[in-house]
Amino acid sequence: MNERTCRTLSMVCFQFGMLSIFLSIAIWWLMRGETAEEIAHAERFGIFVGLWAPTLLILSNRFDRYADKAATLPGMRPEFFEEPQELK
Repeated sequence: MNERTCRTLSMVCFQFGMLSIFLSIAIWWLMRGETAEEIAHAERFGIFVGLWAPTLLILSNRFDRYADKAATLPGMRPEFFEEPQELK
């Protein structure tokens, strides 16, 4: 992966992380019903969706750090580089 790919993945993960937070609240609010069972289901499902947010935000941070490092990631073969790099 190159720097541009890492930045794009970082942005996508961040946006989905934020979406997960808002979606969690929306699910909890909109799926509430009249019975205790429906309310409990809405709470559990909202929490389930809300648990995606930390994972996505951590991935976003990790991809951003990879992009800040060198133009290449460990294990990448030279033929995948956008610009040829000289070997030292």
